[in-house]
Amino acid sequence: MRKKVAVIMGSDSDWPVVKSACSVLKSFDVPYEAHILSAHRTPEAAAAFAKSARAEGYGVILCAAGMAAHLAGAFAANTTLPVVGIPMKGGAMDGLDALLATVQMPSGFPVATVALNGAKNAAYLAVAILAVSDEDLASRLEAFRKETAEAIAKKDAAVAAEAAAL
Repeated sequence: MRKKVAVIMGSDSDWPVVKSACSVLKSFDVPYEAHILSAHRTPEAAAAFAKSARAEGYGVILCAAGMAAHLAGAFAANTTLPVVGIPMKGGAMDGLDALLATVQMPSGFPVATVALNGAKNAAYLAVAILAVSDEDLASRLEAFRKETAEAIAKKDAAVAAEAAAL
């Protein structure tokens, strides 16, 4: 049975960005669940979720949070599963504070970090992590990357033809 991905956000205001991660996971037939848990407002619930995630069948946890962005670190402190932080834009520093908070984890408690509002890449990273032990998923990821390269080659040919015609 394929491992699930937990898609955790600190606030429902993160959902417009985070739902793109769910779309990517769905396109690869990776099961996922999305939840709102806060490192500050629901710390016990967040810790309990992280501590039980492996037993509940999760393989990767995505955590989206802005400003102080403690969510990914709080999860990393409570699980040995891979945690991917998605720093969210907004606030006084327009996300720089969230980015710095997400990447600055103490040794032994890493959080993989994607770009500001990088929910799609977080999902692609989750797919790649799960594909390490899932050959079917690895094949689908390889096919996706081949399709992406083919699409770029077609665009390149079209631009080259238009440029030559000028």
